[in-house]
Amino acid sequence: MIQQQKNPITTKHRKRLVFVALGIFSLFSLLVFQFFKIQIVNGDKWSRVAEMQHFFTVREPFMRGTFWSNTSIKRGHSDKPYRFVLDIEKFHLFIDPVSIPKNHRDPIVSYLIEQLEISQQEKQIFRSHFDRNSRSRKLAMWLDRETRDSILSWWQSYARKNRIVRNALYFVADYKRSYPSGKLLGQLLHTVQNNRDEQTKQALPTGGLELYFNEYLQGKQGKRLLKRSPRHSFETGKVINSPEDGADIYLTINHYLQAIAEEEIEKGVKQCHAKGGWAVMMEPRTGEILVLAQYPFFFPAKYQEYFNDTEKIENTRVKAITDANEPGSVVKPLTLAIALLANKELRDAGKSPLFDPEEKIPCSDGRFPGRKKEISDVTRHNYLNMWMALQKSSNIYFSRLVERIIDNLGTEWYRQVLEKTFGFGVKTDLELPAESPGVLPTPGKMYSSGALEWSTPTPFSLAIGHNLQVNSIQLLRAYSVLANGGYFVEPTLIRKIVKKDADGAENILLDNSSPERVQRFARVLDSDIVSTVVKAMKYVTKPGGSGRRADVWGYTEVGKTATASKIVGGKYSETQYVSSFIGFTPVEDPAFVLLVVMEEPECLYIPGVGHNHHGSISSAPVFKEIAKRSLEYLGITPDDPYGYPFGDPRYDREQADWLPENRKLQEIYEKWNN
Repeated sequence: MIQQQKNPITTKHRKRLVFVALGIFSLFSLLVFQFFKIQIVNGDKWSRVAEMQHFFTVREPFMRGTFWSNTSIKRGHSDKPYRFVLDIEKFHLFIDPVSIPKNHRDPIVSYLIEQLEISQQEKQIFRSHFDRNSRSRKLAMWLDRETRDSILSWWQSYARKNRIVRNALYFVADYKRSYPSGKLLGQLLHTVQNNRDEQTKQALPTGGLELYFNEYLQGKQGKRLLKRSPRHSFETGKVINSPEDGADIYLTINHYLQAIAEEEIEKGVKQCHAKGGWAVMMEPRTGEILVLAQYPFFFPAKYQEYFNDTEKIENTRVKAITDANEPGSVVKPLTLAIALLANKELRDAGKSPLFDPEEKIPCSDGRFPGRKKEISDVTRHNYLNMWMALQKSSNIYFSRLVERIIDNLGTEWYRQVLEKTFGFGVKTDLELPAESPGVLPTPGKMYSSGALEWSTPTPFSLAIGHNLQVNSIQLLRAYSVLANGGYFVEPTLIRKIVKKDADGAENILLDNSSPERVQRFARVLDSDIVSTVVKAMKYVTKPGGSGRRADVWGYTEVGKTATASKIVGGKYSETQYVSSFIGFTPVEDPAFVLLVVMEEPECLYIPGVGHNHHGSISSAPVFKEIAKRSLEYLGITPDDPYGYPFGDPRYDREQADWLPENRKLQEIYEKWNN
């Protein structure tokens, strides 16, 4: 019998196989564990590392909020929507220096320098970016689409041919402020700097509305993920965070009216050879600013030219709000209103009124308590009543009225009316930075020099618009009390602020157009006082009046001129003046209150015309032109169809508004003063 052969796999071999299997299993387990650790435990970490090697993110730009014109003010219909500012898509050029082989850097630089028109001085700095150990270097800013497409076309071919990562050179989109109407509303709008804040990446405003409403105008940047690969171009990137645009601001200003005012204010400044000038128009019932024009102009797109020039930088300020000057004779209608209010107070207290509008008051003596120098008038008047005094702009008459006010009601009462009724010394809080509060003297308070703000002669100066300072918006607010029947309005530049959601839904963040806002305005003067003052003001723009050159042909109007010396070195200048005219039209239903200011008109006498620096010569004609063109644009029917100059076929001396009344007043004046 044959003996069975023994199994060649011995116990020893079997053990060895077990150890090998255990080893392989252990290694496999270790591998599985490492995979688990890498992919599960530390998955986020290694995903980020991989993404950093193969992907990078670029900012997805947002559109900054814009400013819209008030196109709803025309009677009968509205104009098309109009934007004062546009955001235009531009492009910034970047490179990834690490991804560009050294032997290709010079050829790329040569091409880009030629395309971008890099100056000789900038070439070395431009070239140095390619040698930085960086994944992102900015080479150029604010390139247009045509330049971008030209460079990309060349680069895609060059990168493919030389096997260079295509995203080693790439563009990032951004939005740049653009101004379709150039300098229109320049000082009010301002602009934003070319460079952004390094940390927040938000725009840096230079001033004006851009600065005041920066929080609303700001948006939120998004993110786009790009892959570093020759096969993946910039356009295939994935948006991982959508951008959020800023809120839009709807202004009270109308672009047509603004253009009219800017054109006329430029003409006016050049005509009287002034340093500059501005015009502000306000709706007297709502306080909405319809126009704010200033010359010399400020072109926002060229902001660097202005801020790098010590003389031009002055033209970037909104002088109607930043500059407070002595108003001069435009205060006289307000003084008249205060005197009439004093009459009412005295009657209510059972006392005799302090004056009568028809009273024949002596005006040849200009001596007043506490004054070393007599108050004088441009033309000597023996006697004046209220109507004549305002027409002739008598300093002595209105000082006499205030003398009686102080004697009967005291200085505190007088000052309180100036502040509470007309808002002098109180900011308007108009939506602009750097508003001047002006100066209204306070009894018992001292200047930094140690002199009393309010002394014995102070009221006589205040009566004629001296010894106080107001900005133009404060003056418009005060005159609106006369134009709207006695209400104290809150000036504003904003109708509403609107923020759009991603789906296009509008969220109103601020609304100044609601009736409730206007209903909050307090009445500060009775209607009978207002109507009396307005009646007196009608004589000013008629023959014999100081503001006859402001007569708006075909319409009724009221207003007042002023010529105030500038304070230079603590003293009144004899050659530098601020001349103005303020008024409203039509009288019964005013479309607007309009103030025109000429800063430092040339001081000279024009034969047959008058003193060039007077408000009646330099500012009143500009008021007339702006008012007439604005009324025509607004579609307001002429309410004085016979109120045209002599020689015009439409002229009728018997039917023209206020001409018969004016002739009667002139006859009385002649009897009293000749």
